[in-house]
Amino acid sequence: MKNLLIISLVLGCLFTHPAVQAKATEQVQQEVQKDVQAAIETFLYGASVNDSAAHRAFWSEQLTYTSSSGTRFGWPELAQGFSDAPPLEKSEVTAWYTGENFEFKRFGDAILVNFTLVLTPVDSNEPSQRFYNTGVLQKQNGQWRAVNWNATKAVTE
Repeated sequence: MKNLLIISLVLGCLFTHPAVQAKATEQVQQEVQKDVQAAIETFLYGASVNDSAAHRAFWSEQLTYTSSSGTRFGWPELAQGFSDAPPLEKSEVTAWYTGENFEFKRFGDAILVNFTLVLTPVDSNEPSQRFYNTGVLQKQNGQWRAVNWNATKAVTE
């Protein structure tokens, strides 16, 4: 019994050590970043195939969206552009959306993400376009959803 008490005290001291806590926090942060990046990449694939369900799953009803053309609107205006048509087949896609250079900053229960969105036309004669995107995502009903989004067309040189 005495040995069990000593082992418990030693383990308790180890796991409350700041270095151990920092490592655990870092692991949680990395998991959150992977989850958020996966949510964005799933959405970008869905946007590429024109899947309205991907939009409904990603955008929060509290969304404020600032487009690269300089307009600002919310979820109701964004949702008006969706159709109930089934997603496109891969062979019907005209451009693929992907993300690169992800950067994350955590603020309580929200996470801010900066990344470069790349629009790559299927027609190889058309140039790719790049957009700097900044989003604030919050976990809602177990899913990371965008509550704020800004897109800025990148200057091409």
